[in-house]
Amino acid sequence: MSTSATSRDPFGFGEFTVRLLAALLMVLATWNPGGWSFVHWVSGAPALGAVHAFTGVVLLIGWVILLRATLNSLGLLGLALGAMLLAAGVWLLFDLGVLHQGSSSLFGWIAIVCVGLLLALGLSWSHLWRRLTGQVDTDDFDGK
Repeated sequence: MSTSATSRDPFGFGEFTVRLLAALLMVLATWNPGGWSFVHWVSGAPALGAVHAFTGVVLLIGWVILLRATLNSLGLLGLALGAMLLAAGVWLLFDLGVLHQGSSSLFGWIAIVCVGLLLALGLSWSHLWRRLTGQVDTDDFDGK
């Protein structure tokens, strides 16, 4: 009995949203303009201890996983094109008056959302590519 790739591996808006939330959580845990992040915690500590090192290594592992998956799926060119598209989109939102330069932390939040979107796209690209083209990445192929 043959099953299609979409029935074996359903991917939709919900699955993308989970990947986006995970990527945003990683970025926000590392740094954010709100002051509640690993960078703020470590820079404000009088002395670094084992809990700081452990948390830093956990974050580093998360970043390596996300960046490696993103680079493997999008490549440097895809990552650069995605960053350019997001930058042009932000510029367009400023030109249309949707975003305003009033807040000093606005650019930090924009950067967080853009990095999260790029990472989520990298985590989701194989699924999206299969949906768009019907082609299966060799990294995904399970031989069935």
